[in-house]
Amino acid sequence: MPLTLVFATACGDDSRGDGSSGTATTLGGETGDSQSSAEAGSMSQTTTDPGTTDPGTTDPGTTDPGTTDPTGDGDGDPGETGPKFDLSQVPDAAMGNCNNGGGNEPEFSYIWVANSGESTISKVNTVTLEEEGRYSTRPDNAGSPSRTSVNLSGDVAVANRNGGVTKVVAVHDNCDEMTNGMPGLQTSTGKLDVLPWGQDDCVAWHTPINQTSQRPLAWTAGAQNPNTCEIEDQFVWTTASTSGQPLNVYLLDGIDGVIDSEFQVPEVSAGYFGGYGGAVNSENDYWFITYDTPRKLIKVEFEDLSYSLWDVPAEVCSYGFTVDSLDRPWIGAFCGGTTMFDPETEQWTTLDGIMGYGLQEDANKTMWLGTYSPPGIRAINIETMELGTWIELPTNSSRGVSVDFYGYVWFVDMQNSAFRVDTELETWEAYTGLNSPYTYSDMTGWGLSLAAGGIPQG
Repeated sequence: MPLTLVFATACGDDSRGDGSSGTATTLGGETGDSQSSAEAGSMSQTTTDPGTTDPGTTDPGTTDPGTTDPTGDGDGDPGETGPKFDLSQVPDAAMGNCNNGGGNEPEFSYIWVANSGESTISKVNTVTLEEEGRYSTRPDNAGSPSRTSVNLSGDVAVANRNGGVTKVVAVHDNCDEMTNGMPGLQTSTGKLDVLPWGQDDCVAWHTPINQTSQRPLAWTAGAQNPNTCEIEDQFVWTTASTSGQPLNVYLLDGIDGVIDSEFQVPEVSAGYFGGYGGAVNSENDYWFITYDTPRKLIKVEFEDLSYSLWDVPAEVCSYGFTVDSLDRPWIGAFCGGTTMFDPETEQWTTLDGIMGYGLQEDANKTMWLGTYSPPGIRAINIETMELGTWIELPTNSSRGVSVDFYGYVWFVDMQNSAFRVDTELETWEAYTGLNSPYTYSDMTGWGLSLAAGGIPQG
């Protein structure tokens, strides 16, 4: 049984696209071993934009145990004109246009990827594969950002490993043109146009967090105002810690970044990494995991900030994290196997030997796991736990998985690429203009929309 405690609240457009495409290699469907392959594709080009530095897989100051990658943190239109999934059960990606019936063309769809080594975040159009903006994530440009989370308005929050959360607004019409004190909109137009700190009108706020390790974060769904069509009452959950001290949980106001609530989890003494991945369920409750042993799964109730803790199976090395459409947490692991926790029975189901990092469910109740040996995406039926297609991708590293609002599955490596995968045709295209990328949380907002079952009505 979990331990449950209650705490009171405390006070608190020029663009540039680097792309490539190919046919994926498909691996065997029922075991972790390679069994068969289709025609293998390869990148027609891998480019690094002039005037920039691509540090490849370097992730400063951290180590990734248990993998062959020693430098982790131990841590054109699509081929079809419409969405690949039947979106009748989820909101349009227009996110806030009061057209929530599903099945229409998304108004916009972006994937937000952290460039850890240069302390920036990239805004990549999932349709055109063009980077439409790049933004600093901390005033000193030393944040080492990793996890990103996108809300139902399309805006992103990014956690800096070295402390602090930054929000960037997706749609230019929603940016405050007087953020930098100058009339007119000043904002990044692409990869080579990163404005100095305080000059970009679409960087809405930055909240410093005085801890040495900060990774998990997740938006709540909020609710749509039927009169204005705006989504209101959005908050950001995050976890941060300093080695040897208790974990700290924060709830930030999505409008201005002010800390609305904060409390400690004294039952968990943080190691070097502390909290590692986080996501919300349909009730906006915050689930997150710890990386250091003894590994824990923690749930924080949105309504009263009470929390519960469970032990992660001892053989599972927790890494990637998501919550599925049935409100069940999943952990991608680099040892033991990928595992799912059922809150109703408080039981774990582990797929022994099926290892990977980031993971996210699509609209067909398929969980896609980002594998690293070989790198690619692996299908898991969330209802039967049966394994499906394994699509290999042309990279030597693996991190994040996300799903966009057209139904494509995205896979982010640690070199320079974000792959957009058509899981039906088993083909891919890639944006290859990233710099030391590292992201495997809800990079598109799809996970939040799936958990919320649409845009909640106020």
